[in-house]
Amino acid sequence: MSEAQETGLLDLVLEAHGGREQWSRATTVRARLHMVGPTWTALGQAKTFAGVDVAVEVHEQRTVFTGFTGPGIRGVYTPDRVAIEDEGGAVLRERHAPRESFPVRGDDTRWDSLHALYFGGYGMWNYLTTPYLLTVSGVRTEELEPWQADGDRWRRLRVTFPPHIATHSTEQVFSYDESGLLRRLDYAPYVMGSRQAVHRTEAHRTASGLVFPTHRYVLPVEDGRTGPEPVIIVDFSDITVEFSQEPQSSRGEQ
Repeated sequence: MSEAQETGLLDLVLEAHGGREQWSRATTVRARLHMVGPTWTALGQAKTFAGVDVAVEVHEQRTVFTGFTGPGIRGVYTPDRVAIEDEGGAVLRERHAPRESFPVRGDDTRWDSLHALYFGGYGMWNYLTTPYLLTVSGVRTEELEPWQADGDRWRRLRVTFPPHIATHSTEQVFSYDESGLLRRLDYAPYVMGSRQAVHRTEAHRTASGLVFPTHRYVLPVEDGRTGPEPVIIVDFSDITVEFSQEPQSSRGEQ
């Protein structure tokens, strides 16, 4: 299933988050999402993700938000198409090749709801399928030298994603504590103009044997310095996981 470069750290991380076998049988992760912050306000999408239900398919890049932009409305994400539908499945708005609509530039930059759906869709798929995501075909991992942060020693993976996986940036660095739990990501999201960001993760919780960080926040980086206040805050609650009887083959490449 995987062409990822295996490392001792990746094995530790998979075990710390529930184990490779358990992840391979997971089919769908569902949660309540509350995502807010100054970035969303500035983009004109302050309430878009402030209390929606989200479901991600573990083995294919598909995310569905229920209550997206209003009651009875859902947002459906795949890498090649985003769509807003009513509860009967009728398409209200859609956009093909959504990544090509980024980055939106200008001092008065605003996103429409389909921009937000694309970003939220791939972002939640990435967040709720990690670390299993790192085993998908074409993903390359390399362990870097550990570093000290906040009095702790963190081990790091440099991850290079193939073009078929929609994510923040091709290269990202994942940092883990000694137990193998995810604590930080460093990346430069293309949809945000490739500006460097630091993403912290906390409040790890177990759902059906899998471990998820349930509180995340993003700090901006300016002139090499990390800002003190979060610009995006992500909270998950009520996480549930559905499983198949047999391990599934990942279709992240689709």
